[in-house]
Amino acid sequence: MTIRIVRLGSPRQAGEGTRIGAVRRPPRGVRKDRYAAENWYDVWLPDLAPSAELVAKARSARTDGEWAAFMRAYRAEMAAATPSRLLELLAALSRGAQFSIGCYCEEEARCHRSVLRALLVERGAMVAA
Repeated sequence: MTIRIVRLGSPRQAGEGTRIGAVRRPPRGVRKDRYAAENWYDVWLPDLAPSAELVAKARSARTDGEWAAFMRAYRAEMAAATPSRLLELLAALSRGAQFSIGCYCEEEARCHRSVLRALLVERGAMVAA
């Protein structure tokens, strides 16, 4: 069993399981009853999304140093009690269930989901390559 890290809105892969949206805001222009049908997400979990301030910081990051500063700040947010417990829960669930978690960004390397991947692996989660 594993967690897949995905781009929300992309076609679902076989065996992907429940898709979790770790995003600050729902997709624009999409009715709530269409989120799953249009491959956005089945469950919205904004507690694992960066704060609005950090989303702006990530979007404006042009250098590797600015991106590294975003990653440090996001990790600090995820160290708070609620996000940390959620990450522990997802890591534990990954050992017996298949599900996916993601964001809208096109490139994972410049998206908070790359940090989510690392945080989950650090907690012993089974994460698909």
